[in-house]
Amino acid sequence: MRHTKLAIASARKAITKKLCNGNGRFKQLSNPGVFPSMSSTWLNHRPFHVSSFLADNRTAPPRPNENEKVLKKENEFLSDAQEPNMSDLGPNWQTSFYGLSSQPFSKEISSTLTAPLSPEDVEIKPDGILYLPEIKYRRILNNAFGPGGWGLAPRGNTTVTSKSVSREYALVCHGRLVSVARGEQTYFDPEGVATASEGCKSNALMRCCKDLGVASELWDPRFIRAFKHERCIEVFVENVMTKKKRKLWRRKEDRFTYPYKE
Repeated sequence: MRHTKLAIASARKAITKKLCNGNGRFKQLSNPGVFPSMSSTWLNHRPFHVSSFLADNRTAPPRPNENEKVLKKENEFLSDAQEPNMSDLGPNWQTSFYGLSSQPFSKEISSTLTAPLSPEDVEIKPDGILYLPEIKYRRILNNAFGPGGWGLAPRGNTTVTSKSVSREYALVCHGRLVSVARGEQTYFDPEGVATASEGCKSNALMRCCKDLGVASELWDPRFIRAFKHERCIEVFVENVMTKKKRKLWRRKEDRFTYPYKE
């Protein structure tokens, strides 16, 4: 037993002399990979303090994380793809007035926009107001600029009150701002806000088209009086549910439907 202990002590002393310098520290401690693992029991019997070994290894630079490298490259790629040069995006139509009154449109486009209305396209509301259905404004713009050659750009947020929805829109044609108008639409049920928002957009389109001369006759008092005299009539109708009678306007060839009865 005694001889075994002496052999172990001698072997430990020889290893210490070979691996350590005169101060009791490991040689080449700057390379932490030289001693990847050591028994805690063996370290406790070393002639140097463990804290000095750990302090030397703290100065070694950490190994880079490969996942972090890949993630960084992906983020750089996405950043380049999602943040192109702002000059390539064109004007910000929420605030810009780019191209306004810069030059007139061609004679062909102007003739399409200012063409006289067909009497068959004009409608009249029961209260006597003449109007052009919203889809026909879009058809005129498509004929003039081509599908995709014009668009409505919202400017600002939608304003929703207890009874109406309103929002400002800009009409842009061939990359130029033409007109700005605020559309509005009333609603009676909170669930109808989405539908009212579409009506608000259509109302803004109609108002913007006035600046292009589209359906300008509908704001001409003489045209309005002549059209109502020739093609419209005001008649008494009865509401079959409330039995109330009132006078309403319609085109001469049309008839009122439920709940009204002439």
